[in-house]
Amino acid sequence: MTKQTLEKRIVRYGELVPCKTAFIDTHTPGSDQKENFTIIGAGVSESPDQHVHIRETPGFNIGAAGQPPKCTNSLHTHRTAEVFFVQKGTWRFFWGIDGKDGEFVAKEGDLFNIPTGIFRGFENIGEEYGMIMAVLGGNNAGGGVIWAPHVIQTAKEHGLILAETGRLYDTKKGESLPDGVNPMPLLTAEELAAFPVVNERDVIPHYVARYLDIKAMGNKETVQVLGEHGILKDRPGFEIDFLQEGQKGLGESYRSDQHEVFMVHDGYWKIQVDGESAILAPGDTCAVPPNAERSIQPNVSGTTGLFLIRSTNDEAGYTQGA
Repeated sequence: MTKQTLEKRIVRYGELVPCKTAFIDTHTPGSDQKENFTIIGAGVSESPDQHVHIRETPGFNIGAAGQPPKCTNSLHTHRTAEVFFVQKGTWRFFWGIDGKDGEFVAKEGDLFNIPTGIFRGFENIGEEYGMIMAVLGGNNAGGGVIWAPHVIQTAKEHGLILAETGRLYDTKKGESLPDGVNPMPLLTAEELAAFPVVNERDVIPHYVARYLDIKAMGNKETVQVLGEHGILKDRPGFEIDFLQEGQKGLGESYRSDQHEVFMVHDGYWKIQVDGESAILAPGDTCAVPPNAERSIQPNVSGTTGLFLIRSTNDEAGYTQGA
């Protein structure tokens, strides 16, 4: 791998390209200031304007949401895994058909493995612009987003119509559904009744990993945060490890037969891939293909934290329910 090739596999935080029209709620007051980013894979954007940084899909997708204070991402669900970690800011996650079944507040570095089969939303409750990173299971990210009916109805009042194909049309721009294409049908009362009611007691102990707890566990050894033997025991088609300064093995070269994605949360890291090197800063993402020789270590001494996402052989990226 040449350095030019390595640089093409790095997505710099400061070079992320946002899309402000990615989803159906982007005209809805309270949600109209959010920015969505597709870092690796096609993601689940409903807009043809979404920029994709790395199209190769390693068995999962990685995206991000950037939102100013008091901005909300509307209630939706996915058919596959959706795992968040907070890169910047303070966020409130909430879930249920009306968003009232449960909630918790996530700080920087906290990780949330949201169960499938429940509607979820999130909002920036901090005082500054915030960013959360998301890992979605499967190569096609489960075929898109399933919105709560009131989200689709409210969006229509503000000019956005979601087609049954999953594409958005903006009537404010003079767009309309093509002939023969119907709007996305609303979930029926019977379909909504099939969604479970899940409270905090069922979710927080089993699906949330706090950053301070992760760091305390990983002062000497790599910590598996999500995986068969992880803090969060799940097999959604990928696993997540946590690395920080002082752990055994950092800086040693190795090969893997799986895709690996390095996402820096804190500090500066030196990565080497097939003899070429680069420095990763907070918020940077680096995708390393199978069988390449690689090593990773902190570049300077100090507070460090890095999430390593690795593809696995589990089926389809489907996570366990609550």
